[in-house]
Amino acid sequence: MKSVRGKRALVTGAASGIGREIALALALEGAHVYLLDVDETALAEVVRDAQVCGVEALGARCDLSQPEEVTVALKEVLAAWDGIDILVNNAGVAYYGPTEKMTAAQWDWLLGINLLAPIQITRELLPTLLTRPEAHILNVCSIAGLVAGARTTAYHVSKFGLVGFTDALRAEFGRRGIGVTALCPGAVRTNLYRSAISGKKRRAVVPDPPAWLSTTPERVAVAALRAIEKNQRFVLLTPLAHLLYNAKRFVPGLLDWMHQLGRRKARPVLENADVLRPFETGAQPSEPATSIRRAA
Repeated sequence: MKSVRGKRALVTGAASGIGREIALALALEGAHVYLLDVDETALAEVVRDAQVCGVEALGARCDLSQPEEVTVALKEVLAAWDGIDILVNNAGVAYYGPTEKMTAAQWDWLLGINLLAPIQITRELLPTLLTRPEAHILNVCSIAGLVAGARTTAYHVSKFGLVGFTDALRAEFGRRGIGVTALCPGAVRTNLYRSAISGKKRRAVVPDPPAWLSTTPERVAVAALRAIEKNQRFVLLTPLAHLLYNAKRFVPGLLDWMHQLGRRKARPVLENADVLRPFETGAQPSEPATSIRRAA
């Protein structure tokens, strides 16, 4: 795509953070924007800011965890415009804590927003994207879609899935004129961490990563705009993201070793040493098998 000027872009999760900055960066370059978010108040402010750029800017509330709402919102987008040139799947949520403490509803909510909604939106907009002379899909994936860490399993699952979905789209639709980008920033100074659900009883709020390890939403937006115009396949942001990605590629054993540090070696502990003796003589145990337990 030589220029975004005059193009029509749909951005999800546009009320704050990365989505807000991508929406405004597109508007500043002359692209018309249609913005979706669940936060109506903050979204209205972004729409007004985009309109100041002299472009058409529209917004609508949409809960991406509800497929019916997504379909209705997309029908409204296509009713307002005759097509979409740029799709930015940005909205995302997180969970931090022990995976075994996640409920089924929390899994459904996170995967619905982070992975299933981008798939649904892309699927429903593909017919119109294929009719545009230049079209681009940008998926905000994260380094979490390339390298895994502890206590954010569901988030990693969603982002690994989004990276794979992006790769598959590019492989299939690149020859049909649609550009596709996986944007994978490291830690970004947004409210993702503060708004994340925490599964730890002692920590109601998930702490932000150190500022010196993070980048800004504005820098991510600049990279996103460049990726759209140059049809970049894959974009990494922040030195830490580059370090982790290359460590995973070239020395995966190192990362695995780090994850295994402090591993507990559980060994069977006998509450009563006599419990095993009946097995040795072929007799039946005098106590139930639950008398043998594993160390915590």
